[in-house]
Amino acid sequence: MVQSLKIDEEIWQMFPEARFEVLVVRGINNHSESERRYQALLNNAIDKSQKYITNDVFRDNPVISEWRDAFSKFKKKKGARASIEALLKRISQGKSLSPINPLVDIYNSISLEYGVPCGGEDLQKLDGVMHLGVAKGGENFRPLGSDKDEPALSDEVIYYDETGAVCRCFNWREAQRTMLTDNTTDAVMVIEAINADQAKRAEAAIEKLKELIESELGVAGEQITLKAQ
Repeated sequence: MVQSLKIDEEIWQMFPEARFEVLVVRGINNHSESERRYQALLNNAIDKSQKYITNDVFRDNPVISEWRDAFSKFKKKKGARASIEALLKRISQGKSLSPINPLVDIYNSISLEYGVPCGGEDLQKLDGVMHLGVAKGGENFRPLGSDKDEPALSDEVIYYDETGAVCRCFNWREAQRTMLTDNTTDAVMVIEAINADQAKRAEAAIEKLKELIESELGVAGEQITLKAQ
């Protein structure tokens, strides 16, 4: 596999137990032929996610508290939360998820089922190798759904490439530039874990992600695990 993600040393220093599961898929058709099937996939994952929000105090559920603690270790924009928290918050409020496109629907279902952040980027839109590291500050970034730039903060944890930030605060906020769309043919998918318990779930999650992409989209992905040496 050509290297598609590099973890900078600062991340290992900050999160020595971190583990990143990476899956690269090429030659996919990301147009949905059955929204009903992907809605069923999401609904099933929503049911399975209930086990992560059993505490009445939302922030005291381990999946939530662990990531909030992780986010306390670096500079961030007010209100920034791990992507898994955002998903579970919707579920805790009785809200559903609607299909977007097959890759996004699949990774959202995996994220909910295994209680880990999961995301993906269009490989064709990345400028060189994607890194996960600490921002110098000012990296170009236009978030999904916005018409203005919101550059990264100094000392913020970001995914980035030669052009600018790809995601801010781990997988909190996605850039329009590299987002997965119906026209995406090549993608890199990343599942994040920052402690040993999450790492076990991430290991199972990447296998299920690979299995779903192969069964639903007919493409066998290339898998790699990144962890501290």
